[in-house]
Amino acid sequence: MTQALYESSIKSLPLLGRGKVRDIYAVGDDKLLIVTSDRLSAFDVILSNPIPSKGKVLTQLANFWFGKLAHILPNQLTGIDPQSVVAADEREQVIGRGLVVKRLKPLPIEAVVRGYLIGSGWKDYQQTGAVCGIKLPAGLQLAAKLPEPIFTPASKAEQGEHDENISFEQAQINCNATLADILKGTGKTGAQAAAEARDAAIALYSEAADFALTRGIIIADTKFEFGVDAAGTLHLIDEALTPDSSRFWPADSYKLGSNPPSYDKQYVRDHLETLDWNKKAPAPSLPAEVIARTSEKYIEAFEQLTGQKLAD
Repeated sequence: MTQALYESSIKSLPLLGRGKVRDIYAVGDDKLLIVTSDRLSAFDVILSNPIPSKGKVLTQLANFWFGKLAHILPNQLTGIDPQSVVAADEREQVIGRGLVVKRLKPLPIEAVVRGYLIGSGWKDYQQTGAVCGIKLPAGLQLAAKLPEPIFTPASKAEQGEHDENISFEQAQINCNATLADILKGTGKTGAQAAAEARDAAIALYSEAADFALTRGIIIADTKFEFGVDAAGTLHLIDEALTPDSSRFWPADSYKLGSNPPSYDKQYVRDHLETLDWNKKAPAPSLPAEVIARTSEKYIEAFEQLTGQKLAD
């Protein structure tokens, strides 16, 4: 198991911020260096134990999908080697986990696509017969494949808070408010950008889900993030179709009516659910066996989907 990186310590570039998982640095005025750490959050709380290799899995799996899905939508990648933008003694921190990306204006929504009835969607369906206001056929079972993928956007919450499901109309309103300045003069509105994001998210999910099935993995749901450049062109940003942003199920263990085992951090959530913890910081420490098994599950998902060994 490789040495884990909980937090990067790059001094040669200005630090713009640290998210739940990623550290972001400025590279000039028009690019960013994103370093994906091995931090893990559960129930919107950052855990004190890093998961070795997790950041490399997220980075390299996202790169795999960026390449495979580039014909659907432009993405954030610049092709610049992250080792070339940091000091020599900082290069080890970015190998396999750093990306130099375009500096884009993010849409203020999480673009969630659901292909199966699980999680909060299942609870919503049991109560209302709908998921996020989208009416579904009666009589569906837990983990049922939906007739077609549905787009259920969420607002972006501040760190430590929960994202909230919103209607597509509210997503358009939020995008109008946030993107007005950058879209001025492009002939495009934030509402149009939201519609493009919805269509792109469904197209990206559909193609990725079809491919993943050929690798023995069901992508039950996922969330994308999008940004626009000064010309108003929509880009896929952040990460894509990783165990952090998606629910991956082994196809050979899938059984209608039951909650399938998962490749993602659900393994950690399940452990935390057995503890007397109020799901507020600070989180309890993870046992060594949970850390090791979670790392193994992330790597297994990467290697099964890509057919490649994780580059260390």
